[in-house]
Amino acid sequence: MTSFPDLRLRRLRDLEPLRNLTRETRLSAANFIYPLFVTHGQGVQEAIPPMPGCYQWSLDRLGQEAAEVAALGIPAVLLFGLPAEKDPTGSGAYDPEGIVQEAARVVKQAAPGLLVITDVCLCEYTDHGHCGIIDKGQVDNDQTLELLARTALSQVQAGADMVAPSAMMDGQVRAIRQALDAAGETSVPIMGYAAKFASAFYGPFRVAADSTPQFGDRRGYQMDPANRRMAMREVESDIAEGADIVMVKPALAYLDVVQQARQRFDHPLAVYNVSGEYSMVKAAARQGWIDEKQITLELLTAMRRAGADIIISYHAKDVARWLREGTP
Repeated sequence: MTSFPDLRLRRLRDLEPLRNLTRETRLSAANFIYPLFVTHGQGVQEAIPPMPGCYQWSLDRLGQEAAEVAALGIPAVLLFGLPAEKDPTGSGAYDPEGIVQEAARVVKQAAPGLLVITDVCLCEYTDHGHCGIIDKGQVDNDQTLELLARTALSQVQAGADMVAPSAMMDGQVRAIRQALDAAGETSVPIMGYAAKFASAFYGPFRVAADSTPQFGDRRGYQMDPANRRMAMREVESDIAEGADIVMVKPALAYLDVVQQARQRFDHPLAVYNVSGEYSMVKAAARQGWIDEKQITLELLTAMRRAGADIIISYHAKDVARWLREGTP
């Protein structure tokens, strides 16, 4: 093997055009999905304090935001809803006139070319804040499946192009696939939150979506952060149940899981660059401790380098603008 002085790897780093030509991993606006939080009311653009630059949007203002996302070249949005009322069974999630269903209609009208993905879960809609039906103080897996399937079907019938079940109930992908197929929606894909860990990085999201559990926590159904082998079983299970895309969530602290999933499975692989990851960058940048643009691009490139095809990120709009400016 050639070595120094004959081998000089710095030759390919000296000039920017050479660095661009030999770059192994690239970011593009086309890699991103942008999450949106939708609420009731008129003229609402409510700032989310722990997530600077992110807002809760009322339906009358959502279309303009969706059009801006599309104009930046970002191909998809992921919708989360804040209902007007909550109840024990999360009925707002599967109401045909629910907030996410109405949001899907608005986005499709305002930006027809934008892919509309809808989160399929009950936590934002239940008065207890858990992701399923509570029975004897525990989340009942099998009772919840029917409601998740109803939610997904109602969202698709409202215009969603893809559904993303995130409740971490065993069998949720299968239940949704069967419900969609039975209704003739055989072409609608499912992006499964396959390896979703019980993470402390979700804190800011729970403020944004008003989805904090009112008792206990979600460790009984979300994954133990210590388990990588089980994550592979979860991914394998979602694929077997019919998931078209699988996801690892969070991204940053789980890049080893992302890499292993990429090596083991040929399915399209998404990661969720979650709220806590976003908020840490924003907070440090506001203190002047880091260069926000360079840190953000480095972190997101690492997610792609680990094997992610798709990145769900609150940074997506900023990154799309930076990439248009010519930042590599």
